[in-house]
Amino acid sequence: MRNRYLLMSILALMFSAALASSAFAAETAAPAQAEHEGVPLKPAPIVEIGKFAVTNSMLVTWIVAAGIIVFAQIATRTIKPIPSGIQNFWEWLVESLYNFLEGIIGRELVRKTFWFFATIFIFILFVNWFGLIPGVGTIGWGHYDTNGAFHIDRPLLRGGNADLNMTTAMAAIFFLLWIVWALQAQGVGGFLRHLFAPKGETTGVLKILMAVIFFMVGWLEVISILFRPISLSFRLFGNIYAGESILEAMSTMNPYLAPFLPLPFYFMEILVGIVQALVFMLLTAVFTMLIAQHDHGPERAH
Repeated sequence: MRNRYLLMSILALMFSAALASSAFAAETAAPAQAEHEGVPLKPAPIVEIGKFAVTNSMLVTWIVAAGIIVFAQIATRTIKPIPSGIQNFWEWLVESLYNFLEGIIGRELVRKTFWFFATIFIFILFVNWFGLIPGVGTIGWGHYDTNGAFHIDRPLLRGGNADLNMTTAMAAIFFLLWIVWALQAQGVGGFLRHLFAPKGETTGVLKILMAVIFFMVGWLEVISILFRPISLSFRLFGNIYAGESILEAMSTMNPYLAPFLPLPFYFMEILVGIVQALVFMLLTAVFTMLIAQHDHGPERAH
């Protein structure tokens, strides 16, 4: 059952994020240029229908999402009491993530939110790794220079998380879910008290002073909450884009050593792909735990 909910959430979340990113992509997609240095900041449109643009980074996210869904369907098509093969791998991945998150945010909260956090981790991880496959960013449309060398101006595929539109869409979806989970856990009044109410037991003038201080600190917390989606999106985008830029620079630094110079950085980017997926998942989980946990009860004591 847990695998089925995870599979459904991958389908719903990833395609909604891709559609959300298309609203940005229609305006920010970069037109093909004669020449450029390094990896362009903006994705290149492949198909444009009015204001809707399918970019090379969106194509990668759809390919990865479809691949994860097909893999999960095959792995869970025939459930065996003693798993083996891809069923064993899929159950190990899901169970490991569940136990890991349960130890951080608690049993009650992980039951409600696991579908999102596991989806985020699995999707970001495989999108990051897919961007390292040879041909991503090096196959597409381009031009020949005066020396007869071919330069790619508009690649067919681009790393999905090297597109700020995609990371922003995922962060925005998390922010909306965070608001829903916060209101479910605290209610409107409890949410406002969490932000602005004074903490601790005080009396007299000190109580009034603490109320004023915590009210002012509450507005700082509001600003911090509003900036969380921005920091989440830029952190993931910046690390993945920087990695692609390094690989691009190493590949073009010396034509004779081009097949060998990027190899050490490929291994580093494999590790970066895992770390960034884990960081995004942990930050969203901790942000949710901080607002959804109650002051009293077994979960708080734990």
